[in-house]
Amino acid sequence: MTASGDGTLVLTRDDVGRVLRMPDCIEAVERAFARQAGGETIPSDVLGRAVAGGGFHVKSAGLLNAADGRPVFAAKVNANFPGNPDRCGLPTIQGVIALFDASDGRVLALLDSIEITSLRTAAATAVAAKYLAPDNPTVTICGCGAQSRDQVRALTCVRSVNRVMALDPDAQRARGFAEDMAAELGLEVRVVAGLNAAAGETGIWVTCTPARRWYLGRAHVAAGAFVAAVGADSPEKQEIEPELLAGSAVVADVLEQCATMGDLHHAIHAGLMRRGDVRAELADVVSGKRAGRTAPDEIVVFDSTGTALQDVAAAALAYERAQSSGVGLTVRLGQRGRHG
Repeated sequence: MTASGDGTLVLTRDDVGRVLRMPDCIEAVERAFARQAGGETIPSDVLGRAVAGGGFHVKSAGLLNAADGRPVFAAKVNANFPGNPDRCGLPTIQGVIALFDASDGRVLALLDSIEITSLRTAAATAVAAKYLAPDNPTVTICGCGAQSRDQVRALTCVRSVNRVMALDPDAQRARGFAEDMAAELGLEVRVVAGLNAAAGETGIWVTCTPARRWYLGRAHVAAGAFVAAVGADSPEKQEIEPELLAGSAVVADVLEQCATMGDLHHAIHAGLMRRGDVRAELADVVSGKRAGRTAPDEIVVFDSTGTALQDVAAAALAYERAQSSGVGLTVRLGQRGRHG
């Protein structure tokens, strides 16, 4: 990573999409988790506030050793309003990431967060699947919103996917997802009527919905399957039956965060699990410090609440690539103007 010190690079969503590719994002996120296990990060933190119709959260973390040895810190402010697409045509998630040089505080970049949030969330699923999922060719996606597409793209980078099944209460949205992804990836993608229709074939489940009551349970998930529980990123959300979690090997992205706002939170609240029942954090699995999957027939659940470690890894990579390719607009945020 290089920095001129002459300004702050501003990257729009299109800019981020031009410079940040899924395979590279997966690699960056995996490397960041390994660095977390080695104590080479600034610990992540999160602040959330609910408002009518949605909420805001602030997530922050840093890398002590980025691409050129420079320490970097990122803070993301995201708005999450699930009703936006239907109510006013706006994205569910909107926000900004500020990337800093952690040695002197310079604001290196301001990046639109929509693309990075989607890419890094899917990248974390792919990293978890690489270490924890069977090489089963059938993936079922629960929830066909914007996140679902990147989830499938990411999984095809680490597993031999040849069939995708899609579920969504909005039949038109599910059909659109199926048609688009089949054309883009050359896979068999079909809409199924319900969880039971997918239960027997699915080796990899991805839940990415705004549900507030669990819907994926023990009756649906076969022995040996992998579940990426992506949607529960606040205490009010829930996708996974607590008994399913309690009977599975659970790997958390950030244990403390999952225990307060993930699906794990609900299993603990129900008295079915304790923090100590979680097998590992993903960082420890990636680094080899803790075991991931220990038997071919066990169910493994990845509780993915989203960590700013993923944001800083993706943002730093996007900044580096944008600088080298001349993408983005440089501004001087701290420059004083002359007043007549």
